[in-house]
Amino acid sequence: MSRVKAILSALLAAAFFAVNVPVSKLLLRDVGPAMMAALLYLGAGIDIGILSLFRREDRGRSRPLTKGDLPFVAGMIALDIAAPILLMLGIRAGSSSSASLLGNFEIAATAVIALLIFHEAVSRRLWAAIGLITLSSALLSFEGADSLRFSAGSLLVLLAAVCWGFENNCTRMISSKSTYEIVTLKGLFSGSGSLAIALARGEALPTLPAAGAALLLGFVAYGLSIFLYVRAQSVVGAAKTSAYYAAAPFIGAFLSFVLLRERPSPLYLAALAVMVAGAALAAADTLVRSHVHPHRHTFTHTHGGSTHAHTVTHAHPHNHYLTDGRHGHRHTLAQLEGEPGAGHG
Repeated sequence: MSRVKAILSALLAAAFFAVNVPVSKLLLRDVGPAMMAALLYLGAGIDIGILSLFRREDRGRSRPLTKGDLPFVAGMIALDIAAPILLMLGIRAGSSSSASLLGNFEIAATAVIALLIFHEAVSRRLWAAIGLITLSSALLSFEGADSLRFSAGSLLVLLAAVCWGFENNCTRMISSKSTYEIVTLKGLFSGSGSLAIALARGEALPTLPAAGAALLLGFVAYGLSIFLYVRAQSVVGAAKTSAYYAAAPFIGAFLSFVLLRERPSPLYLAALAVMVAGAALAAADTLVRSHVHPHRHTFTHTHGGSTHAHTVTHAHPHNHYLTDGRHGHRHTLAQLEGEPGAGHG
């Protein structure tokens, strides 16, 4: 696959996932929230499970899951049961456009959890993005100028984003293993867990057309989206793919206006502007990160018939352009031990 096709695949994956919120809003008229979550994940799990049977090139290159991965797999599945149910409850209670944008709070939640629990570094650029996304989320959750209450629907969507933030960090710990195995387990087991909760809540089984539509939505918004995401990731890398994927909430908000004829309020438009700025900073942090680390250079020269070598260690900042674990950089050294204009690329 060419880089252009890979970028188009990443954007198409974002578009497919963006369909989730507005279409789910429509289907929730006939399907219970837990039942809806179950059908979405079951649709994805069945789809990816079938696709994995035909992905011969992945066999032998991806390591299978082991017993040591069980705690992270269990955490991933449990969180993927809770998150979509909370999301469906939030979508049913609030507006689809707000729910779409609030999905970006997952970026902030993932980063903060990675910092607090896994002690990952968070750059100033990402802290700024987290602040803007959090501010936008607060504006989207505010019921109006005459009230200091936050809408229940928005809070449920934010809780779903926090659950997915924890889930992202669990999945991160097993990300080197087979993607198709992870997604299939996630879909089938999380979907089955949500189905059990739906039946325990007394939610009725949907009609065949409604169930078929929900499974099809799961196939597109979760299964096919993940499939295209993985294809793009293999060419342009995980970091750049995730940056393109950040377009999903904005596409979802646009579809909400078109499909559900929701009208944006002035407060929503203000939150949209803040969210765009936050998402742009997060994408920039994903694509380009600045680092300072030491470099050691050994210079060899001949003097009086003898060869001498000396080593100079120095540190300087440079930008890393991330491409799925590999990166390249170029910098120029101003002066080293009397060697003017020394440099390397």
